[in-house]
Amino acid sequence: MLLSNLPALQVVIPLVSAPVCLLLRNPRHAWACALIISWLVLAMALLLLQQVYTLGTISYAIGAWATPWGIEYRIDMAGALMILIIATVGAVTMPYAWRNIQHELHRKHTGVYYTCYLLCLTGLLGIVVTGDAFNLFVFLEISSLSSYVLISLGPSRRALTAAYQYLVMGTIGATFILIGIGLLYMMTGTLNMQDISQRLPEVADTRTIRVAFAFVTVGVSIKLALFPLHIWLPNAYTYAPSVVSAFMAATATKVGVYVLLRFFFTLFGLQFSFNAMHVGEILMLLAVAAILIASLVAIFQDNVKRMLAYSSVAQIGYIILGISLATTAGVSAGMLHLFNHAMIKGALFMAMGCIFLRLGSVEIHNMHGLARQMPWTMAAFVAGGLSLIGVPLTAGFISKWYLVNAALTDGYWPLAVLILVSSLLALIYIWRVVEAAYFHLPGADMHKVREAPASMLIPTWLLIGVNLYVGLDAGLITNIAQQGAASLLGQALQ
Repeated sequence: MLLSNLPALQVVIPLVSAPVCLLLRNPRHAWACALIISWLVLAMALLLLQQVYTLGTISYAIGAWATPWGIEYRIDMAGALMILIIATVGAVTMPYAWRNIQHELHRKHTGVYYTCYLLCLTGLLGIVVTGDAFNLFVFLEISSLSSYVLISLGPSRRALTAAYQYLVMGTIGATFILIGIGLLYMMTGTLNMQDISQRLPEVADTRTIRVAFAFVTVGVSIKLALFPLHIWLPNAYTYAPSVVSAFMAATATKVGVYVLLRFFFTLFGLQFSFNAMHVGEILMLLAVAAILIASLVAIFQDNVKRMLAYSSVAQIGYIILGISLATTAGVSAGMLHLFNHAMIKGALFMAMGCIFLRLGSVEIHNMHGLARQMPWTMAAFVAGGLSLIGVPLTAGFISKWYLVNAALTDGYWPLAVLILVSSLLALIYIWRVVEAAYFHLPGADMHKVREAPASMLIPTWLLIGVNLYVGLDAGLITNIAQQGAASLLGQALQ
């Protein structure tokens, strides 16, 4: 009975637990509540992945209302992979959060943090599991509104400005998505995604559907920070609390990519999206621009969190580049990089949180000689940086290898060259940090700096461990990504 209700419990449990954290006056109790829920969500995510892997796509009718009249939760292999990413990052960042929140947040805000964290987790999981277009918008707003609050809790006053900027951009994106969903409902008379996909071919040639497609594409592109609609992301990641930067960088934009996949392949269909609307060519151009421009901008950043933020824009470009090919190889490479980048960037932002705890800064010029005082933290950063560059035996190499293969298979050899060149750009901005920490003489006060506490180091190294494991044995995650891509393209071709 419990296993059959996992799709609903995955969303309901963190949602119900969120206000409990606000009512718990003791910060330790609120943290313990959020910690237990996060690991429970991860356990359910693993069980769901096992069910989908063995039994195929799960369809769950909310309240026993038959689809398409009732809201359906639908989880295929692509969705199961996304749930695993969100749950893994959520579970790993929560032990890390205790010391980080103590350092970067006022005590009176801790209950608000854990409440908003669980609401954000609820929203992200809900976006993935729902098969209803309007329900997707509702969960998108739950995750977005809680994200605005989480960012605003940052230690700098600029966090408020960053949160406001994200709020404005996020509201525009949500409005565009809602308009697109409204137009789809007007033309098809249903909100169930599978039902829309079946009814859409009859009205696909109408101007209304083309406008709906445009609104949804732009709205979701803002949410996933696709270049040049990424202007909210650098400040949000830079000034948010370190644990929030790690959690959002690893999950929020990845879920945005998933929504784009869902709309392009499941709802509108491959033929309409890539043949009739030619979105593939547009996405490819924007992805190339994101990879090159964002990587170049990252090189000139002195604040490492801002550097990693621009790096995220470039890495989103890699994922979109795979999707733009609209082939099983391309989409599976994009999904594989989606998983790998979530683990890489989560670990790198957590390493920056460790440095900020001890150093009080994440500026490169303040990190001279830091590796002598914080060897484990800097080793984690180096390992994550190597994966970001795409060095062999790391997760980053695996996904870039598959991207190169997908591009060459389709005859796009310049894209393969671009991936290699952009890896060299990543080497430059990662090397700037390594050079400062390992090859510069320490400052006068550097001897006072100590290694980060184990409660922060262990979660950071857990994500690094995932990176290294995938680099050595990528069979399972590659298989899941390929099955996820096949399910998306299979749905589109039905």
